[in-house]
Amino acid sequence: MTVGAPAGPQEVVEVDAVDCLFEPRPWPFAEERAADIAAHWAAALARKPRMFDGRVLLMHRGAVEADAGGRRTFRGAYLETSFSAFLFWRDVGLPPAGVRNGFGMACLQAADGAFVLGEMGGHTANAGAVYFASGTPDPSDVRDGRVDIAGSIGRELGEETGLDPAALAFDPGMTLVMDGCRVGFMKRVRSPEGAEALVERIHAFLARDPEPELARMHVIRSAAEIGPAVQVTAAAYLRAKLSR
Repeated sequence: MTVGAPAGPQEVVEVDAVDCLFEPRPWPFAEERAADIAAHWAAALARKPRMFDGRVLLMHRGAVEADAGGRRTFRGAYLETSFSAFLFWRDVGLPPAGVRNGFGMACLQAADGAFVLGEMGGHTANAGAVYFASGTPDPSDVRDGRVDIAGSIGRELGEETGLDPAALAFDPGMTLVMDGCRVGFMKRVRSPEGAEALVERIHAFLARDPEPELARMHVIRSAAEIGPAVQVTAAAYLRAKLSR
């Protein structure tokens, strides 16, 4: 995920369900650029030695389908690759390569209507960027041959903020923010606490974590507060929701 301009026009779509399969297959881009990927990763590690080259899932097909009753479902499929290959693809500008980054975001909203986002820590690949709790799916999100996007969203929210998903209300359906190289699966998550109390709770969790992914939290109440550090998918979601 990147903070800058979207790759092509963005589309914001509401869907009732998401159904994504795990369909492993080679990623030709990663194979053809293996030497470049290795060199790029070595340079990235020299700058940020705490990064880890784990496995991630990238979407190789996906589209919104509507049934006869008007119910809309996003159906897609994912392959597995290395984080280093994903990072190289991202950092060279997300060129067309037969994949999209299909990730979930927990769009945390306080009881007073404000949205609460986190600023990525300096040791991370996206240092300084402001996001909703999110992450590119990984093999732990595969359940019975399917990629559990909703489960990934809940897991990332708990890991990054310390909030208990069971104490929050997850809206049905999802908002999709799509461009040429990304599909953001945006799930609104409502807290019974106001923004200030929510931020205080999360900051206390971050202070206890010896290696927190987030540096601090940000509160956004209006579209005018969406600054340049807000990641493009999160920014598109906020503009859509706060303009209503």
